[in-house]
Amino acid sequence: MYRTPRGTVDILPQDQALWHFVKEKAAAVCRLYGYERIDTPVFEDARLFVRGIGEGTDIVEKEMYTFEDRSKDPLTLRPEGTAPVCRAYIEHGMANLPQPVRLYYIAPIFRYERPQAGRFRQHWQFGAEAIGDASPLLDAEVIDMAIAFYSSLGLRDLVLKINSIGCPNCRPEYLNRLKAYYADKLDRLCPDCKRRAERNPLRLLDCKNEMCIPLTEKAPRSTDHLCGECARHFQSLESHLRLLNHPFEVEHRLVRGLDYYTKTVFEIQPPGAQGAQSTVGGGGRYDNLIEALGGKPTPAIGFATGIERVILNLQRAGVEIPRPGKPGVFIAFFGEGTETKAMEYAARLRREGIGVITASPGRSLKAQLRQANALGAGHVLIIGEDELRDGLVMLKEMADGQQRRLAPGEVITYFKQR
Repeated sequence: MYRTPRGTVDILPQDQALWHFVKEKAAAVCRLYGYERIDTPVFEDARLFVRGIGEGTDIVEKEMYTFEDRSKDPLTLRPEGTAPVCRAYIEHGMANLPQPVRLYYIAPIFRYERPQAGRFRQHWQFGAEAIGDASPLLDAEVIDMAIAFYSSLGLRDLVLKINSIGCPNCRPEYLNRLKAYYADKLDRLCPDCKRRAERNPLRLLDCKNEMCIPLTEKAPRSTDHLCGECARHFQSLESHLRLLNHPFEVEHRLVRGLDYYTKTVFEIQPPGAQGAQSTVGGGGRYDNLIEALGGKPTPAIGFATGIERVILNLQRAGVEIPRPGKPGVFIAFFGEGTETKAMEYAARLRREGIGVITASPGRSLKAQLRQANALGAGHVLIIGEDELRDGLVMLKEMADGQQRRLAPGEVITYFKQR
């Protein structure tokens, strides 16, 4: 018996209302802030992610779905959304547009990792990228938009955590200090961190392993080693967030998991969240990524959230989701020649924007009425041989069982008035 591959799920009809609700809120908040939708291919040149994300990251080393096509070109299923958007920005000459260019996407993401609550090997991501502006005001806008999105869904009391990890001018000295701090503690690190200590020391701060967490508490803080420009940028961001009335915590262990981040990084967490799945969304500034991918030096900042993670938090918070109405009219028919008349009524009603479900042929009227009741239809149009002969239709109100006969012209008027 075939089943979904490990780490994937079917989004069933009864779940679609919740997914539609989240996606519609994402699109609405993006319109409010002036972001336009972009869709990039599901797979890209594998080198895009190696170059953009960084060779020493877990994503590149352990999590990417990479394969060769028949032309022996290396391709990768999209493991994150920012690098493809930046590739499109360069490829389509978006640097010639008014800056910053504001783009958003809602797309599937693929990572080979251990499936866990709210995160699967194929999961969906809503992300927004603002490319072409270095101002901390834009950082504050992106954070404000992310919080507005969660608030529009009904999520409350979220915790905003921010940090600055510096830039290529000041980060090397900080990394040296970080290496020196961990130099005599390598035997107390988990296997992954022992590997990171040399190749990607910044990620040591982000480890969720219980044996590593105590060491991060006393580790050097990136905000204590910022250059003048990065320090001013971070101070301005703090001022803007206070002006927007967004409480925040400066978390020195917050570094995010991708090498392209510079200066601002942030995460948004539900209240009381703990562990590796504590974050509902986050992002940061990536001022050097466009240049690393072959474009001109271009500052940028982005944000992303996993839709499955959002839905999990909505369910935990008990948020009520509006459910779309089902087709309110069911057409039952029985007897010779009634099938064609049922199709005719259904077509006329649908052209008027009225939802209709038509019964399957060959069932008794009693069975058809049971089906209408199970589907939650409020009204049933019944066409039997008598109705067909008289040119009428029987209307049955499912709420109270009342019935009346209507002429064809009266049917449309009746439902449009309701």
